Amino acid sequence: MSRRSRASASRAPLALALAAALAGPLAFTAPAASAAGRYTVTPLTVTVRAGDRDCAIDADLYRPTGVDRAHPAPAVLATNGFGGSKSDGSTDGIGRAFAARGYVGLVYSGLGFGKSGCPISLDDPRIDGRAASGLVDFLAGTRAADDGTTVDYVTRDGRDDPRVGMIGGSYGGAVQMATAAVDHRVDALVPLITWNDLAYSLDPNNAAGAPQVPGAFKWQWTNGFYLIGESRPLTTANLDPTGVNSLGCLHFVTDACATVRTLNSGRYPAARTTSLLRYARSVSPVSYLRSVRAPTLLVQGQADSLFNLNEATATYETLKAQGTPARMIWQSWGHSGGLTDPAGGELDLSRGNLETSYVGRRVLAWFDRYLHRRADVDTGPAFAYYRDWITDPDHTYATAPRVPAPDRTFYLSGDGKLVDNRAKVARGSRVYRNLPVPSSHSESSLAGLIGLPDRAPHDTAGTCLGWTGEPLARPVDVVGSPRARLRVLSPVTERVQHSGDAADKLVLFAKLYDVAPDGSRTLVHRLVAPVRVPDVTKSFTVTLPGIVHRYEAGHRLRFVLAASDDAYAGNRGVKPVTVTSAPGDTGTLELPVVGG
Repeated sequence: MSRRSRASASRAPLALALAAALAGPLAFTAPAASAAGRYTVTPLTVTVRAGDRDCAIDADLYRPTGVDRAHPAPAVLATNGFGGSKSDGSTDGIGRAFAARGYVGLVYSGLGFGKSGCPISLDDPRIDGRAASGLVDFLAGTRAADDGTTVDYVTRDGRDDPRVGMIGGSYGGAVQMATAAVDHRVDALVPLITWNDLAYSLDPNNAAGAPQVPGAFKWQWTNGFYLIGESRPLTTANLDPTGVNSLGCLHFVTDACATVRTLNSGRYPAARTTSLLRYARSVSPVSYLRSVRAPTLLVQGQADSLFNLNEATATYETLKAQGTPARMIWQSWGHSGGLTDPAGGELDLSRGNLETSYVGRRVLAWFDRYLHRRADVDTGPAFAYYRDWITDPDHTYATAPRVPAPDRTFYLSGDGKLVDNRAKVARGSRVYRNLPVPSSHSESSLAGLIGLPDRAPHDTAGTCLGWTGEPLARPVDVVGSPRARLRVLSPVTERVQHSGDAADKLVLFAKLYDVAPDGSRTLVHRLVAPVRVPDVTKSFTVTLPGIVHRYEAGHRLRFVLAASDDAYAGNRGVKPVTVTSAPGDTGTLELPVVGG
Protein backbone atom coordinates (compact mmCIF):
# COMPACT_ATOMS: atom_id res chain seq x y z
CA MET A 1 0.00 0.00 0.00
CA SER A 2 1.02 3.61 -0.53
CA ARG A 3 1.87 5.47 2.67
CA ARG A 4 -1.00 7.92 2.38
CA SER A 5 -4.21 6.58 3.89
CA ARG A 6 -7.09 7.52 6.09
CA ALA A 7 -9.65 5.60 8.10
CA SER A 8 -13.41 5.85 7.98
CA ALA A 9 -16.34 4.16 9.70
CA SER A 10 -19.74 3.04 8.54
CA ARG A 11 -22.69 5.33 9.25
CA ALA A 12 -24.89 3.03 11.31
CA PRO A 13 -25.04 -0.50 12.67
CA LEU A 14 -25.97 -2.79 9.83
CA ALA A 15 -28.24 -5.04 11.88
CA LEU A 16 -30.70 -2.25 12.71
CA ALA A 17 -30.78 -0.94 9.12
CA LEU A 18 -31.22 -4.41 7.71
CA ALA A 19 -34.06 -5.24 10.07
CA ALA A 20 -35.97 -2.16 8.95
CA ALA A 21 -35.22 -2.77 5.29
CA LEU A 22 -36.52 -6.32 5.24
CA ALA A 23 -40.03 -5.39 6.33
CA GLY A 24 -42.62 -5.58 3.56
CA PRO A 25 -43.68 -7.86 0.71
CA LEU A 26 -40.80 -6.98 -1.61
CA ALA A 27 -38.07 -7.85 0.88
CA PHE A 28 -35.48 -10.53 0.34
CA THR A 29 -32.19 -11.56 1.93
CA ALA A 30 -29.33 -9.09 1.50
CA PRO A 31 -25.70 -9.79 2.41
CA ALA A 32 -24.22 -8.85 5.76
CA ALA A 33 -21.51 -6.19 6.04
CA SER A 34 -18.08 -6.63 7.53
CA ALA A 35 -18.15 -6.50 11.30
CA ALA A 36 -16.01 -3.41 11.74
CA GLY A 37 -17.19 -1.42 8.73
CA ARG A 38 -13.82 0.35 8.63
CA TYR A 39 -11.45 0.87 5.72
CA THR A 40 -8.51 2.88 4.44
CA VAL A 41 -8.45 5.04 1.31
CA THR A 42 -5.30 5.41 -0.79
CA PRO A 43 -5.06 7.91 -3.67
CA LEU A 44 -3.29 6.43 -6.70
CA THR A 45 -2.39 7.14 -10.29
CA VAL A 46 -2.56 4.17 -12.66
CA THR A 47 -1.34 4.67 -16.23
CA VAL A 48 -3.07 2.43 -18.75
CA ARG A 49 -3.21 2.03 -22.50
CA ALA A 50 -6.46 3.38 -23.97
CA GLY A 51 -6.86 3.36 -27.73
CA ASP A 52 -3.78 4.86 -29.31
CA ARG A 53 -2.36 6.56 -26.20
CA ASP A 54 -1.37 6.11 -22.57
CA CYS A 55 -3.74 7.68 -20.05
CA ALA A 56 -2.96 8.48 -16.42
CA ILE A 57 -6.02 7.64 -14.31
CA ASP A 58 -6.62 9.28 -10.95
CA ALA A 59 -8.15 6.75 -8.54
CA ASP A 60 -8.85 6.00 -4.90
CA LEU A 61 -8.30 2.49 -3.54
CA TYR A 62 -10.59 1.44 -0.67
CA ARG A 63 -9.35 -1.44 1.51
CA PRO A 64 -11.60 -2.78 4.26
CA THR A 65 -9.99 -3.54 7.59
CA GLY A 66 -9.09 -7.22 7.87
CA VAL A 67 -8.88 -7.81 4.11
CA ASP A 68 -5.49 -9.19 3.07
CA ARG A 69 -3.93 -11.91 0.94
CA ALA A 70 -5.13 -14.60 3.33
CA HIS A 71 -8.59 -13.03 3.62
CA PRO A 72 -9.41 -11.59 0.18
CA ALA A 73 -12.64 -9.86 -0.82
CA PRO A 74 -14.42 -9.10 -4.11
CA ALA A 75 -13.89 -5.67 -5.63
CA VAL A 76 -16.25 -2.93 -6.81
CA LEU A 77 -15.05 -0.65 -9.63
CA ALA A 78 -16.81 2.69 -10.25
CA THR A 79 -16.39 6.00 -12.00
CA ASN A 80 -18.20 9.33 -12.26
CA GLY A 81 -21.02 10.71 -14.37
CA PHE A 82 -20.27 13.19 -17.16
CA GLY A 83 -18.49 16.28 -15.86
CA GLY A 84 -17.71 14.77 -12.48
CA SER A 85 -14.76 13.05 -10.86
CA LYS A 86 -13.86 10.42 -8.28
CA SER A 87 -14.55 13.02 -5.56
CA ASP A 88 -18.22 13.56 -6.41
CA GLY A 89 -20.58 12.75 -3.57
CA SER A 90 -22.27 9.88 -5.41
CA THR A 91 -19.01 8.47 -6.85
CA ASP A 92 -17.06 8.77 -3.61
CA GLY A 93 -20.17 7.47 -1.88
CA ILE A 94 -19.94 4.23 -3.85
CA GLY A 95 -16.41 3.64 -2.60
CA ARG A 96 -17.36 4.39 0.99
CA ALA A 97 -20.58 2.40 0.96
CA PHE A 98 -19.11 -0.81 -0.42
CA ALA A 99 -15.85 -0.64 1.53
CA ALA A 100 -17.90 -0.36 4.72
CA ARG A 101 -19.64 -3.55 3.65
CA GLY A 102 -16.43 -5.48 3.10
CA TYR A 103 -15.71 -4.92 -0.60
CA VAL A 104 -12.41 -3.68 -1.98
CA GLY A 105 -13.22 -0.50 -3.90
CA LEU A 106 -11.49 1.24 -6.79
CA VAL A 107 -13.14 4.55 -7.65
CA TYR A 108 -11.62 6.60 -10.45
CA SER A 109 -12.10 9.75 -12.48
CA GLY A 110 -13.11 8.85 -16.02
CA LEU A 111 -10.88 9.74 -18.97
CA GLY A 112 -10.85 13.50 -19.45
CA PHE A 113 -12.41 14.25 -16.05
CA GLY A 114 -10.97 15.27 -12.69
CA LYS A 115 -7.22 14.72 -12.80
CA SER A 116 -7.38 11.81 -15.26
CA GLY A 117 -5.73 12.40 -18.60
CA CYS A 118 -6.76 11.95 -22.25
CA PRO A 119 -9.69 13.53 -24.13
CA ILE A 120 -13.35 12.63 -23.64
CA SER A 121 -14.33 9.71 -25.87
CA LEU A 122 -17.95 9.07 -24.82
CA ASP A 123 -17.39 5.70 -23.16
CA ASP A 124 -16.00 4.17 -26.32
CA PRO A 125 -15.28 0.49 -25.54
CA ARG A 126 -12.08 0.74 -27.58
CA ILE A 127 -10.84 3.56 -25.34
CA ASP A 128 -12.78 3.95 -22.08
CA GLY A 129 -13.55 0.23 -21.93
CA ARG A 130 -9.89 -0.67 -22.44
CA ALA A 131 -8.83 1.88 -19.83
CA ALA A 132 -11.15 0.31 -17.24
CA SER A 133 -9.83 -3.12 -18.27
CA GLY A 134 -6.38 -1.86 -17.28
CA LEU A 135 -7.78 -1.12 -13.83
CA VAL A 136 -9.10 -4.67 -13.66
CA ASP A 137 -5.47 -5.72 -14.27
CA PHE A 138 -4.51 -3.60 -11.26
CA LEU A 139 -7.12 -5.34 -9.11
CA ALA A 140 -5.79 -8.68 -10.36
CA GLY A 141 -2.32 -7.75 -9.11
CA THR A 142 -0.79 -7.97 -12.60
CA ARG A 143 -0.37 -4.21 -12.99
CA ALA A 144 1.16 -1.77 -10.51
CA ALA A 145 0.13 1.81 -9.86
CA ASP A 146 2.60 4.46 -10.93
CA ASP A 147 4.07 4.60 -7.39
CA GLY A 148 4.57 0.83 -7.32
CA THR A 149 1.47 -0.03 -5.28
CA THR A 150 0.07 -3.49 -6.02
CA VAL A 151 -2.97 -5.41 -4.85
CA ASP A 152 -2.96 -9.05 -3.73
CA TYR A 153 -6.14 -9.16 -1.65
CA VAL A 154 -8.97 -9.27 -4.19
CA THR A 155 -10.80 -12.59 -4.55
CA ARG A 156 -9.68 -14.34 -7.74
CA ASP A 157 -11.17 -16.86 -10.13
CA GLY A 158 -7.79 -17.36 -11.77
CA ARG A 159 -4.25 -15.98 -11.64
CA ASP A 160 -5.17 -12.78 -13.48
CA ASP A 161 -8.95 -12.89 -12.98
CA PRO A 162 -10.18 -10.84 -10.00
CA ARG A 163 -13.79 -11.02 -8.82
CA VAL A 164 -15.03 -7.54 -9.87
CA GLY A 165 -18.39 -5.83 -10.07
CA MET A 166 -19.14 -2.37 -11.41
CA ILE A 167 -21.73 0.24 -10.44
CA GLY A 168 -22.35 3.86 -11.40
CA GLY A 169 -24.75 6.22 -13.11
CA SER A 170 -25.12 7.90 -16.50
CA TYR A 171 -21.61 8.19 -18.03
CA GLY A 172 -20.48 5.90 -15.22
CA GLY A 173 -23.18 3.46 -16.29
CA ALA A 174 -22.41 3.01 -19.99
CA VAL A 175 -18.71 2.50 -19.28
CA GLN A 176 -19.62 -0.67 -17.38
CA MET A 177 -21.06 -2.28 -20.50
CA ALA A 178 -18.16 -0.95 -22.59
CA THR A 179 -15.75 -2.60 -20.15
CA ALA A 180 -17.62 -5.89 -19.94
CA ALA A 181 -17.71 -6.06 -23.75
CA VAL A 182 -13.91 -6.03 -24.00
CA ASP A 183 -13.04 -7.76 -20.72
CA HIS A 184 -15.02 -10.83 -19.70
CA ARG A 185 -13.36 -10.90 -16.28
CA VAL A 186 -15.99 -8.41 -15.08
CA ASP A 187 -18.49 -10.43 -13.05
CA ALA A 188 -21.49 -8.16 -12.43
CA LEU A 189 -22.83 -4.78 -13.60
CA VAL A 190 -25.24 -2.23 -12.13
CA PRO A 191 -25.63 0.60 -14.67
CA LEU A 192 -27.96 3.39 -13.56
CA ILE A 193 -29.72 6.01 -15.73
CA THR A 194 -27.63 5.44 -18.84
CA TRP A 195 -28.03 5.08 -22.58
CA ASN A 196 -28.53 2.30 -25.09
CA ASP A 197 -27.99 4.34 -28.27
CA LEU A 198 -26.49 7.84 -28.21
CA ALA A 199 -27.92 8.51 -31.68
CA TYR A 200 -31.37 8.14 -30.13
CA SER A 201 -30.40 9.92 -26.90
CA LEU A 202 -29.13 13.10 -28.58
CA ASP A 203 -31.12 13.11 -31.82
CA PRO A 204 -34.21 10.99 -31.13
CA ASN A 205 -36.61 9.75 -33.76
CA ASN A 206 -39.47 7.90 -32.12
CA ALA A 207 -40.89 6.74 -35.44
CA ALA A 208 -40.72 2.95 -35.36
CA GLY A 209 -38.66 1.22 -38.03
CA ALA A 210 -36.71 4.30 -39.13
CA PRO A 211 -33.19 3.75 -37.72
CA GLN A 212 -31.47 5.54 -40.61
CA VAL A 213 -33.65 8.67 -40.44
CA PRO A 214 -32.23 11.24 -37.99
CA GLY A 215 -34.53 12.72 -35.41
CA ALA A 216 -34.93 16.04 -33.64
CA PHE A 217 -31.73 17.36 -32.11
CA LYS A 218 -31.80 17.74 -28.29
CA TRP A 219 -29.84 20.95 -28.51
CA GLN A 220 -30.16 21.92 -24.85
CA TRP A 221 -28.97 18.62 -23.40
CA THR A 222 -26.25 18.08 -26.00
CA ASN A 223 -24.77 21.56 -25.94
CA GLY A 224 -24.98 21.73 -22.17
CA PHE A 225 -22.85 18.61 -21.80
CA TYR A 226 -20.57 19.68 -24.65
CA LEU A 227 -19.80 22.95 -22.84
CA ILE A 228 -19.23 21.07 -19.58
CA GLY A 229 -16.71 18.83 -21.35
CA GLU A 230 -14.95 21.61 -23.22
CA SER A 231 -14.61 23.65 -20.04
CA ARG A 232 -12.78 20.90 -18.15
CA PRO A 233 -9.25 21.99 -19.13
CA LEU A 234 -10.10 25.52 -18.04
CA THR A 235 -11.77 24.62 -14.75
CA THR A 236 -9.40 21.85 -13.66
CA ALA A 237 -6.14 23.21 -15.11
CA ASN A 238 -5.19 19.92 -16.74
CA LEU A 239 -5.23 20.80 -20.44
CA ASP A 240 -3.60 17.97 -22.36
CA PRO A 241 -2.24 19.44 -25.62
CA THR A 242 -2.74 16.07 -27.32
CA GLY A 243 -6.45 16.41 -26.63
CA VAL A 244 -6.89 19.41 -28.96
CA ASN A 245 -8.12 17.83 -32.18
CA SER A 246 -8.08 18.93 -35.80
CA LEU A 247 -11.56 20.49 -35.47
CA GLY A 248 -10.43 22.72 -32.65
CA CYS A 249 -12.20 20.96 -29.77
CA LEU A 250 -10.21 21.23 -26.57
CA HIS A 251 -11.28 18.07 -24.82
CA PHE A 252 -13.21 15.69 -27.08
CA VAL A 253 -11.99 13.11 -29.56
CA THR A 254 -12.40 14.20 -33.18
CA ASP A 255 -15.41 12.01 -33.99
CA ALA A 256 -17.34 13.27 -30.97
CA CYS A 257 -16.52 16.85 -31.88
CA ALA A 258 -17.67 16.29 -35.48
CA THR A 259 -20.93 14.73 -34.29
CA VAL A 260 -21.82 17.75 -32.16
CA ARG A 261 -20.99 20.10 -35.02
CA THR A 262 -23.17 18.17 -37.45
CA LEU A 263 -26.11 18.21 -35.05
CA ASN A 264 -25.77 21.96 -34.51
CA SER A 265 -25.61 22.64 -38.24
CA GLY A 266 -29.29 21.82 -38.70
CA ARG A 267 -28.45 19.87 -41.85
CA TYR A 268 -28.53 16.11 -42.43
CA PRO A 269 -27.00 15.37 -45.85
CA ALA A 270 -26.94 11.64 -46.45
CA ALA A 271 -23.20 11.00 -46.21
CA ARG A 272 -22.72 13.11 -43.09
CA THR A 273 -25.81 11.63 -41.46
CA THR A 274 -24.60 8.09 -42.05
CA SER A 275 -21.27 8.96 -40.46
CA LEU A 276 -22.97 10.64 -37.49
CA LEU A 277 -25.25 7.69 -36.80
CA ARG A 278 -22.44 5.18 -37.25
CA TYR A 279 -20.13 6.90 -34.77
CA ALA A 280 -22.81 7.60 -32.13
CA ARG A 281 -23.89 3.96 -32.23
CA SER A 282 -20.33 2.61 -32.26
CA VAL A 283 -19.74 4.05 -28.77
CA SER A 284 -23.14 2.86 -27.53
CA PRO A 285 -24.22 -0.43 -25.98
CA VAL A 286 -26.58 -1.03 -28.93
CA SER A 287 -23.53 -1.88 -31.04
CA TYR A 288 -21.65 -4.17 -28.63
CA LEU A 289 -24.15 -5.71 -26.21
CA ARG A 290 -23.71 -9.03 -28.00
CA SER A 291 -20.29 -9.19 -26.29
CA VAL A 292 -21.61 -8.44 -22.79
CA ARG A 293 -21.99 -11.59 -20.70
CA ALA A 294 -21.75 -10.16 -17.18
CA PRO A 295 -25.03 -10.37 -15.21
CA THR A 296 -26.59 -6.91 -15.40
CA LEU A 297 -29.01 -5.13 -13.06
CA LEU A 298 -30.34 -2.14 -15.02
CA VAL A 299 -31.72 0.82 -13.05
CA GLN A 300 -33.36 3.60 -15.06
CA GLY A 301 -35.05 6.82 -13.96
CA GLN A 302 -38.64 7.75 -14.75
CA ALA A 303 -37.86 11.49 -14.53
CA ASP A 304 -35.36 11.51 -17.37
CA SER A 305 -35.68 13.19 -20.75
CA LEU A 306 -32.01 12.59 -21.54
CA PHE A 307 -31.96 8.80 -21.26
CA ASN A 308 -35.58 7.72 -21.01
CA LEU A 309 -36.98 4.37 -19.95
CA ASN A 310 -37.02 3.09 -23.54
CA GLU A 311 -33.23 3.03 -23.52
CA ALA A 312 -33.00 0.64 -20.56
CA THR A 313 -35.79 -1.48 -22.02
CA ALA A 314 -33.88 -1.88 -25.30
CA THR A 315 -30.74 -2.93 -23.40
CA TYR A 316 -32.68 -5.28 -21.13
CA GLU A 317 -34.49 -7.02 -23.97
CA THR A 318 -31.25 -7.52 -25.89
CA LEU A 319 -29.46 -9.00 -22.88
CA LYS A 320 -32.36 -11.31 -22.06
CA ALA A 321 -32.69 -12.49 -25.66
CA GLN A 322 -29.03 -13.51 -25.81
CA GLY A 323 -29.12 -15.28 -22.46
CA THR A 324 -27.23 -12.75 -20.33
CA PRO A 325 -28.72 -12.71 -16.79
CA ALA A 326 -30.53 -9.40 -16.42
CA ARG A 327 -33.08 -7.59 -14.27
CA MET A 328 -34.53 -4.10 -14.67
CA ILE A 329 -35.80 -1.50 -12.19
CA TRP A 330 -37.53 1.77 -13.06
CA GLN A 331 -36.75 4.04 -10.11
CA SER A 332 -38.19 7.53 -9.62
CA TRP A 333 -35.23 9.83 -10.21
CA GLY A 334 -33.15 10.52 -13.28
CA HIS A 335 -31.45 13.41 -15.06
CA SER A 336 -34.64 15.50 -15.22
CA GLY A 337 -35.60 15.15 -11.60
CA GLY A 338 -33.40 15.29 -8.55
CA LEU A 339 -33.67 12.86 -5.70
CA THR A 340 -37.13 13.83 -4.46
CA ASP A 341 -38.48 10.95 -2.46
CA PRO A 342 -41.63 11.65 -0.44
CA ALA A 343 -41.90 7.98 0.54
CA GLY A 344 -38.35 7.92 1.91
CA GLY A 345 -37.28 4.71 0.21
CA GLU A 346 -35.25 5.63 -2.86
CA LEU A 347 -31.53 4.96 -3.32
CA ASP A 348 -29.15 7.88 -2.81
CA LEU A 349 -25.58 6.81 -3.60
CA SER A 350 -24.14 9.87 -1.88
CA ARG A 351 -25.79 8.68 1.37
CA GLY A 352 -25.05 5.02 0.81
CA ASN A 353 -28.53 4.00 1.99
CA LEU A 354 -28.26 0.53 0.53
CA GLU A 355 -30.07 -1.45 3.23
CA THR A 356 -32.88 1.09 3.66
CA SER A 357 -33.83 1.55 -0.02
CA TYR A 358 -35.49 -0.92 -2.36
CA VAL A 359 -32.95 -0.40 -5.13
CA GLY A 360 -30.07 -0.56 -2.64
CA ARG A 361 -31.21 -3.92 -1.34
CA ARG A 362 -31.47 -5.20 -4.89
CA VAL A 363 -27.90 -4.03 -5.60
CA LEU A 364 -26.57 -5.74 -2.48
CA ALA A 365 -28.32 -8.95 -3.41
CA TRP A 366 -26.98 -8.73 -6.99
CA PHE A 367 -23.39 -8.43 -5.81
CA ASP A 368 -23.93 -11.05 -3.13
CA ARG A 369 -25.10 -13.49 -5.79
CA TYR A 370 -22.49 -12.78 -8.48
CA LEU A 371 -19.47 -11.53 -6.50
CA HIS A 372 -19.78 -13.66 -3.36
CA ARG A 373 -21.26 -16.49 -5.45
CA ARG A 374 -24.01 -17.22 -2.97
CA ALA A 375 -26.37 -19.28 -5.09
CA ASP A 376 -29.20 -19.15 -2.55
CA VAL A 377 -29.56 -15.36 -2.73
CA ASP A 378 -32.76 -14.13 -4.38
CA THR A 379 -31.84 -11.37 -6.86
CA GLY A 380 -35.42 -10.18 -7.10
CA PRO A 381 -38.09 -10.03 -9.81
CA ALA A 382 -37.40 -9.56 -13.51
CA PHE A 383 -38.99 -6.10 -13.60
CA ALA A 384 -39.87 -3.63 -10.86
CA TYR A 385 -41.17 -0.08 -11.04
CA TYR A 386 -41.65 2.82 -8.63
CA ARG A 387 -45.16 4.24 -8.17
CA ASP A 388 -45.27 7.86 -7.06
CA TRP A 389 -48.92 7.64 -6.01
CA ILE A 390 -48.11 5.17 -3.22
CA THR A 391 -46.98 6.79 0.04
CA ASP A 392 -46.14 3.65 2.04
CA PRO A 393 -42.35 3.15 1.55
CA ASP A 394 -42.77 -0.62 1.86
CA HIS A 395 -45.09 -0.73 -1.14
CA THR A 396 -43.87 1.94 -3.57
CA TYR A 397 -42.45 -0.70 -5.92
CA ALA A 398 -44.57 -3.13 -7.90
CA THR A 399 -43.24 -6.00 -9.96
CA ALA A 400 -44.03 -7.81 -13.19
CA PRO A 401 -42.51 -10.67 -15.19
CA ARG A 402 -41.98 -8.33 -18.15
CA VAL A 403 -42.57 -4.75 -19.29
CA PRO A 404 -46.28 -4.42 -20.12
CA ALA A 405 -47.15 -3.99 -23.80
CA PRO A 406 -49.84 -1.59 -25.06
CA ASP A 407 -53.22 -3.25 -24.68
CA ARG A 408 -55.82 -0.46 -24.45
CA THR A 409 -56.73 1.36 -27.67
CA PHE A 410 -58.19 4.84 -28.11
CA TYR A 411 -59.13 6.47 -31.42
CA LEU A 412 -58.49 10.01 -32.67
CA SER A 413 -61.85 11.47 -33.62
CA GLY A 414 -62.26 14.28 -36.14
CA ASP A 415 -63.94 16.47 -33.52
CA GLY A 416 -60.94 16.43 -31.19
CA LYS A 417 -62.20 13.69 -28.92
CA LEU A 418 -60.23 10.66 -27.80
CA VAL A 419 -62.73 7.80 -27.91
CA ASP A 420 -62.62 4.16 -26.86
CA ASN A 421 -64.59 2.72 -29.77
CA ARG A 422 -63.98 3.12 -33.49
CA ALA A 423 -67.71 3.56 -34.06
CA LYS A 424 -67.60 6.78 -32.01
CA VAL A 425 -65.09 8.43 -34.38
CA ALA A 426 -66.51 11.54 -36.07
CA ARG A 427 -65.46 12.40 -39.61
CA GLY A 428 -63.39 15.53 -39.88
CA SER A 429 -60.04 17.10 -40.60
CA ARG A 430 -58.02 19.63 -38.69
CA VAL A 431 -54.88 21.60 -39.51
CA TYR A 432 -51.91 22.98 -37.60
CA ARG A 433 -48.78 24.76 -38.81
CA ASN A 434 -45.44 25.56 -37.25
CA LEU A 435 -44.18 29.08 -36.69
CA PRO A 436 -40.67 30.28 -37.56
CA VAL A 437 -39.84 29.98 -33.84
CA PRO A 438 -40.73 27.24 -31.33
CA SER A 439 -44.28 27.52 -30.01
CA SER A 440 -44.41 24.64 -27.51
CA HIS A 441 -42.50 24.14 -24.28
CA SER A 442 -41.91 20.84 -22.50
CA GLU A 443 -38.86 21.60 -20.39
CA SER A 444 -35.69 23.57 -19.93
CA SER A 445 -33.56 20.46 -20.10
CA LEU A 446 -30.84 21.32 -17.61
CA ALA A 447 -33.21 22.83 -15.04
CA GLY A 448 -33.97 19.54 -13.31
CA LEU A 449 -30.32 18.51 -13.36
CA ILE A 450 -29.14 21.60 -11.53
CA GLY A 451 -32.26 22.15 -9.42
CA LEU A 452 -33.66 25.29 -11.08
CA PRO A 453 -37.41 25.97 -11.47
CA ASP A 454 -38.99 25.55 -14.88
CA ARG A 455 -42.18 27.03 -16.31
CA ALA A 456 -45.14 24.77 -16.97
CA PRO A 457 -45.38 22.94 -20.31
CA HIS A 458 -47.61 24.64 -22.86
CA ASP A 459 -48.65 24.56 -26.52
CA THR A 460 -49.67 27.53 -28.65
CA ALA A 461 -53.08 27.36 -30.34
CA GLY A 462 -52.87 26.76 -34.07
CA THR A 463 -49.48 25.02 -33.79
CA CYS A 464 -50.78 21.77 -32.34
CA LEU A 465 -53.72 19.38 -32.36
CA GLY A 466 -55.16 17.64 -29.32
CA TRP A 467 -57.57 14.81 -28.64
CA THR A 468 -59.16 14.63 -25.18
CA GLY A 469 -61.00 11.71 -23.61
CA GLU A 470 -63.98 11.56 -21.29
CA PRO A 471 -63.41 11.74 -17.51
CA LEU A 472 -62.19 8.37 -16.27
CA ALA A 473 -64.63 6.35 -14.19
CA ARG A 474 -61.81 4.73 -12.20
CA PRO A 475 -58.04 5.14 -11.87
CA VAL A 476 -55.98 3.95 -14.85
CA ASP A 477 -52.35 2.92 -14.24
CA VAL A 478 -50.10 3.15 -17.29
CA VAL A 479 -46.78 1.29 -17.09
CA GLY A 480 -44.66 1.15 -20.23
CA SER A 481 -44.41 2.92 -23.57
CA PRO A 482 -47.61 4.25 -25.16
CA ARG A 483 -47.83 3.85 -28.92
CA ALA A 484 -49.57 5.94 -31.59
CA ARG A 485 -50.37 4.94 -35.15
CA LEU A 486 -50.72 8.03 -37.34
CA ARG A 487 -51.22 9.34 -40.86
CA VAL A 488 -50.72 13.01 -41.69
CA LEU A 489 -50.98 15.11 -44.84
CA SER A 490 -48.33 17.73 -45.62
CA PRO A 491 -48.08 18.68 -49.30
CA VAL A 492 -45.25 21.13 -48.63
CA THR A 493 -43.19 18.36 -47.02
CA GLU A 494 -44.13 15.87 -49.74
CA ARG A 495 -42.50 18.10 -52.35
CA VAL A 496 -39.15 18.39 -50.51
CA GLN A 497 -38.78 15.28 -48.33
CA HIS A 498 -36.61 13.45 -50.89
CA SER A 499 -34.15 16.33 -51.36
CA GLY A 500 -31.24 14.29 -50.02
CA ASP A 501 -31.15 16.31 -46.80
CA ALA A 502 -33.24 14.73 -44.05
CA ALA A 503 -33.70 18.20 -42.53
CA ASP A 504 -36.43 18.72 -45.16
CA LYS A 505 -38.57 15.93 -43.71
CA LEU A 506 -41.48 16.76 -41.41
CA VAL A 507 -40.81 17.00 -37.65
CA LEU A 508 -43.56 16.71 -35.05
CA PHE A 509 -43.80 16.01 -31.32
CA ALA A 510 -46.24 13.55 -29.74
CA LYS A 511 -47.09 13.70 -26.04
CA LEU A 512 -49.63 12.61 -23.48
CA TYR A 513 -51.17 14.91 -20.86
CA ASP A 514 -53.10 14.18 -17.67
CA VAL A 515 -55.97 16.71 -17.45
CA ALA A 516 -57.37 17.24 -13.95
CA PRO A 517 -61.05 18.08 -13.27
CA ASP A 518 -60.11 21.76 -12.86
CA GLY A 519 -58.57 21.78 -16.36
CA SER A 520 -54.94 21.90 -15.26
CA ARG A 521 -52.63 19.72 -17.36
CA THR A 522 -49.64 17.60 -16.38
CA LEU A 523 -47.13 16.44 -18.97
CA VAL A 524 -45.83 13.31 -17.24
CA HIS A 525 -42.18 13.95 -16.36
CA ARG A 526 -42.20 16.54 -19.20
CA LEU A 527 -41.57 13.75 -21.72
CA VAL A 528 -42.24 14.11 -25.44
CA ALA A 529 -41.68 11.88 -28.47
CA PRO A 530 -39.88 13.74 -31.27
CA VAL A 531 -40.56 12.31 -34.73
CA ARG A 532 -38.97 13.01 -38.09
CA VAL A 533 -41.55 11.39 -40.35
CA PRO A 534 -39.80 9.05 -42.83
CA ASP A 535 -42.42 9.62 -45.56
CA VAL A 536 -45.57 11.71 -45.13
CA THR A 537 -47.34 9.72 -47.85
CA LYS A 538 -47.36 6.66 -45.59
CA SER A 539 -48.71 5.88 -42.14
CA PHE A 540 -46.18 5.60 -39.30
CA THR A 541 -46.00 4.39 -35.73
CA VAL A 542 -44.68 6.45 -32.82
CA THR A 543 -43.33 4.84 -29.64
CA LEU A 544 -43.62 7.37 -26.83
CA PRO A 545 -41.17 7.39 -23.89
CA GLY A 546 -42.05 4.90 -21.19
CA ILE A 547 -43.93 6.18 -18.16
CA VAL A 548 -45.32 4.95 -14.86
CA HIS A 549 -48.35 7.10 -14.10
CA ARG A 550 -51.78 6.85 -12.49
CA TYR A 551 -54.54 8.80 -14.22
CA GLU A 552 -56.97 9.29 -11.35
CA ALA A 553 -60.74 8.88 -11.56
CA GLY A 554 -62.28 12.05 -12.97
CA HIS A 555 -59.11 12.92 -14.90
CA ARG A 556 -58.91 12.85 -18.69
CA LEU A 557 -56.30 11.68 -21.16
CA ARG A 558 -55.16 14.20 -23.74
CA PHE A 559 -52.99 13.21 -26.71
CA VAL A 560 -51.24 16.07 -28.52
CA LEU A 561 -49.30 16.49 -31.76
CA ALA A 562 -47.24 19.68 -31.68
CA ALA A 563 -45.29 21.36 -34.46
CA SER A 564 -42.28 22.24 -32.30
CA ASP A 565 -40.63 22.08 -28.89
CA ASP A 566 -38.12 24.63 -27.66
CA ALA A 567 -35.83 21.93 -26.19
CA TYR A 568 -35.33 20.44 -29.67
CA ALA A 569 -34.46 21.55 -33.18
CA GLY A 570 -37.52 21.46 -35.41
CA ASN A 571 -38.80 21.94 -38.92
CA ARG A 572 -36.92 23.73 -41.67
CA GLY A 573 -39.48 26.10 -43.14
CA VAL A 574 -43.20 26.29 -42.47
CA LYS A 575 -44.96 22.97 -43.08
CA PRO A 576 -48.75 22.91 -42.56
CA VAL A 577 -50.09 19.52 -41.43
CA THR A 578 -53.60 18.08 -41.80
CA VAL A 579 -54.93 15.15 -39.78
CA THR A 580 -58.13 13.52 -41.02
CA SER A 581 -60.39 11.06 -39.21
CA ALA A 582 -63.15 8.66 -40.21
CA PRO A 583 -64.57 5.59 -38.45
CA GLY A 584 -62.77 3.23 -40.81
CA ASP A 585 -59.54 5.19 -41.09
CA THR A 586 -58.15 7.14 -38.16
CA GLY A 587 -55.15 7.38 -35.90
CA THR A 588 -54.95 5.40 -32.68
CA LEU A 589 -53.34 5.70 -29.27
CA GLU A 590 -52.47 2.47 -27.42
CA LEU A 591 -51.66 2.42 -23.71
CA PRO A 592 -50.03 -0.30 -21.57
CA VAL A 593 -52.51 -0.47 -18.70
CA VAL A 594 -51.93 -2.63 -15.61
CA GLY A 595 -54.23 -3.76 -12.83
CA GLY A 596 -57.38 -3.94 -14.93
